[in-house]
Amino acid sequence: MKKFVLMGLFLTLCMPFATAQNDYTPVLKSLDSKSKKYGDIALEIWNLAEMGYLEYKSSELLQKTLADEGFTITKGVAGIPTAFIAEYGSGYPVIGILGEYDALPGLSQQAVPEKKSANAAAGHACGHHLFGTASAAAAIEAKNWLKKSKTQGTIRFYGCPAEEGGSGKVYMVREGLFNDVDVALHWHPSSQNAASAGAALANKSAKFRYYGTSAHAAGAPERGRSALDGVEAMNMMVNMMREHIPQEARIHYVITDGGKAPNVVPNFAEVYYYARHNSRDVVIDIFDRIVKAAEGGALGTGTTMDYEMIGGTHELLPNLTLQKMVHTNLSTVGGFTYTNEEKEFAEKIAKSMGYDALDENRVLNVQPYKEVARAYGSTDVGDVSFAVPTAGMGAATWVPGTPAHSWQAVAAGGTSIGTKGMMVAAKTLSLTAIQLFENPETVVKAKAELEERRGKDFKYIPLLGDRAPALDYRE
Repeated sequence: MKKFVLMGLFLTLCMPFATAQNDYTPVLKSLDSKSKKYGDIALEIWNLAEMGYLEYKSSELLQKTLADEGFTITKGVAGIPTAFIAEYGSGYPVIGILGEYDALPGLSQQAVPEKKSANAAAGHACGHHLFGTASAAAAIEAKNWLKKSKTQGTIRFYGCPAEEGGSGKVYMVREGLFNDVDVALHWHPSSQNAASAGAALANKSAKFRYYGTSAHAAGAPERGRSALDGVEAMNMMVNMMREHIPQEARIHYVITDGGKAPNVVPNFAEVYYYARHNSRDVVIDIFDRIVKAAEGGALGTGTTMDYEMIGGTHELLPNLTLQKMVHTNLSTVGGFTYTNEEKEFAEKIAKSMGYDALDENRVLNVQPYKEVARAYGSTDVGDVSFAVPTAGMGAATWVPGTPAHSWQAVAAGGTSIGTKGMMVAAKTLSLTAIQLFENPETVVKAKAELEERRGKDFKYIPLLGDRAPALDYRE
């Protein structure tokens, strides 16, 4: 009897290792066979280049792709016409995969290695056409595995619009759409393959609007009160404030409306602000000070001011239990090689960015795992990570060294380079979802880590308050 007890204990201790040795070759081969299909879908979304909350056709395409595979679609969730949920299966665990599909304004670019506009209003400079498509592919492959293996579990794809400043996922979290999710997986286009513990900055954004009095700027300037003066006074005070905020903080703005003609005193002006830091409490404090500067700008120029919250996101909360799993699977999948044509394209892109040589290592291989990361950007995945254990990765869909939000990112994303990187992500997320279905004890461990990291007294308070989705922020 003692012998059998010890053997049972040995098998239990070795279970994660045994699971890691399972043969997932059929899953990977299945995705390889569908690479062109998913590449075509991604390219169609790339050509559509629809901005936040305006992604009607892109959202419909992904909905149809998932519906054709047997998913049940729930449209227009959280009061957002382009947001949706696609679900297959039933019971525990519920694995959610996030997908995005919004483009960025003013970044139109053809799929060529020199700056050349596609004469469109926007471009996929953050690769969300690849993001949404690869995530859908992963959800479909996980569904196929559930069906074939007759395993209990629910796979759920979240169609998430307006990540670029619109905070689409925040409304979805606020609406309770993640309350029954056990794990959330995501990825993002990148210039390298990596699945280290990620980080992202908390963010609050708003449009500040000033109202003045029009007058002839030369004939009766004393009768006018310039709304643009209000904006410029605010900007000057905020720029002086930069010296007195934590050095990790970031503040940026653009004047979205400064008047129409120099000889008319502007009676309306608008400036759009972001405030970021790796702690939401610091962001809240900085944003409150920006509001005070805005009030001062109005007071000093004889104008009036109001503002509209546009977005607000939490920082990203890592889950190392899941992150190590994603890294292991990415390492199993590995990178990819360029064809001669792709390499020639990549070398020209690298040269356009000032690099002497192309660093193919970041495409061929997976970067070493790290548990500490520095945050530079923001994502509404942060709010999801405080609601449910969350992990993600990056795949080399761009030429090594390419920054996001650049024409070089748009260009590569419209080529086979983007498709190859996208399929690396689809494979990695598929394997991770399947292994979570196979090993629900990992889900339990990830949930325990979430509770510990966010604290027992944590209460979710969205940084954008109770406002309705800013559906017109890109119009």
